[in-house]
Amino acid sequence: MRIVIKGKNVEVTEALRSYVLKKVQRTDRYFNNIQDALITLSMERGRFKAEVTMQISGATLRAEEREGDMYSAIDRMADKLERQVKRHKEKLTHKGKLPPEEGWIPSADDLSAESEARIVRVKKYALKPMSAEEAVEEMELLGHDFFVYRNTTSNQVNVVYKRKDGHYGLIESEPH
Repeated sequence: MRIVIKGKNVEVTEALRSYVLKKVQRTDRYFNNIQDALITLSMERGRFKAEVTMQISGATLRAEEREGDMYSAIDRMADKLERQVKRHKEKLTHKGKLPPEEGWIPSADDLSAESEARIVRVKKYALKPMSAEEAVEEMELLGHDFFVYRNTTSNQVNVVYKRKDGHYGLIESEPH
């Protein structure tokens, strides 16, 4: 496993580095084929933030936590990551199934099997052409966390979303 630890506005001491490695390497008991892990430790607005992005057998897992103490943030981030790794391993090994191939469509048997997350509602609507600013206004009026729309300038499908910091994000699709 290749682990990279970076610090933003935080000095990554040897003690901090070994603590992070000890916590993140707990996931080795679930998978021995973890390829990469990028851990970023930072200080934002007086709070410590620990985030990790990890590549495991075709999946990307990400965990992030903020606390008043760096070690607490690392502990909570590692716990969240371990739950995700465990859930991913259970999903792969559930009933001896391998991960589904691309383009896989679930059968009725697969849908009836117990799973943690499933589609419980399908909603269809016409994408309205509008600017990103208009999409943000529409999203706020509806009280949603995200909004899908067609960009008037590029004619591509875009998504605006509300970030945890209170600002907005924009996801633009690329033309094929």
